[in-house]
Amino acid sequence: MSAGALIVGFAAGVVAGMLGVGGGILFVPALVLFLNLPQVDAEATSLLAIIPVALVGAANQNRYGNLRLREAILLGLLAVPGAIGGVAIVNAIPERLTEVLFALLMLFVAFQMARRALIPEHQEDPL
Repeated sequence: MSAGALIVGFAAGVVAGMLGVGGGILFVPALVLFLNLPQVDAEATSLLAIIPVALVGAANQNRYGNLRLREAILLGLLAVPGAIGGVAIVNAIPERLTEVLFALLMLFVAFQMARRALIPEHQEDPL
């Protein structure tokens, strides 16, 4: 596994622990907007809710041959210390800052997905 994968694994853990992303990109806004949970409570709830979703999704993807078990286990293990750090950070900063960070993350992801969708397949992405 490359150093990039190590960084991605750790960063994914930090972001997941801090902002509750993964399936949380959907769970967190839904819990905040529709169930009126505070941001941090929604993130914490989302983290637990993701477990069965991820297990079922991974099992089903495995049937199609899309699961890379070794990489998934390694990324998951590397994300644990990041998640611990992210949870500590999110409980030390103002909740409003967490809301803004989550919104910025969603905007960044939306921008990246739109940019990639608009680039023709035969054209290389310079970024």
